[in-house]
Amino acid sequence: MKKIKFFLIGLVPGLIIVFFVLNKKGVSCSGYLPNSRVIAETLSKDFKYSESFKAEMTALQLNEKFIKDSIITEGNVDFDRSHAQKKPCPDYVISYPKNNPKYEVVFEKCAEEAQLLSLKKIK
Repeated sequence: MKKIKFFLIGLVPGLIIVFFVLNKKGVSCSGYLPNSRVIAETLSKDFKYSESFKAEMTALQLNEKFIKDSIITEGNVDFDRSHAQKKPCPDYVISYPKNNPKYEVVFEKCAEEAQLLSLKKIK
């Protein structure tokens, strides 16, 4: 019983200190989740737009900055409708915003570039 008491006396303050130190530095585990990894990898690629994607962007009055900074960055990848294991370029479906999606983008993520294939407004 004495050993457990000493263990807890060291463990609890240690956890509290680590929590506050890491929290101030902005450390999180969110970058390791599949959704975050797909988005981060996609944003690191050059974007290529298909003709139908460009036409839909014009029709919906959206610009490339909004596509990159909002839809792709803050979107939610639908892995049920995506083909993440497809070779050589997996394709993904991403919806934005996460709650009550208004836009849906389908894109392929190849080694050197991300080819945005289709954009549609939901609802």
